[in-house]
Amino acid sequence: MTALTVGDRLPDISLTGLDGQPVRLHDLLDSHLVLFFYPKDDTPGCTQEACSFRDMYDIFLRLGARVVGISADSVESHRRFSERHGLPFLLLSDPEHLARRALGVPNTLGFIPGRVTYVIDRDGVIRQVFNAQFHPQAHIDQALRILQSLAEPAEPLPDV
Repeated sequence: MTALTVGDRLPDISLTGLDGQPVRLHDLLDSHLVLFFYPKDDTPGCTQEACSFRDMYDIFLRLGARVVGISADSVESHRRFSERHGLPFLLLSDPEHLARRALGVPNTLGFIPGRVTYVIDRDGVIRQVFNAQFHPQAHIDQALRILQSLAEPAEPLPDV
């Protein structure tokens, strides 16, 4: 499994959304895309990470980004997790690890599904890969930092 890095293109993968329907990742590229892979619904670190993305969601939207969480949990588990914590973003189920393998998300200690966040631009190019299993909040901070650098510059102020 070769891990994708900055400059690589997002593979064209479909996963299952909360409504049980397939969601094609390339169809989400009408905005920047923040894909965060996490180990498991309702575990302390994953809940902290998802709730931090939730709490900063309006800022992600203002920066022109869509947030999507991916784990191997079932659609029903994702549905409960999303409802329990009021998550406003899409969760996708990857029980066969199709997306994990395609992007090269490594396991931690050889058996814990990795916690990796990708920031992908509207052209499908990976602009950032952040891997930190035990620092869930850092994923939000790093994604916001790179999105701010991708933000369209504001119109210059007129000379006075």
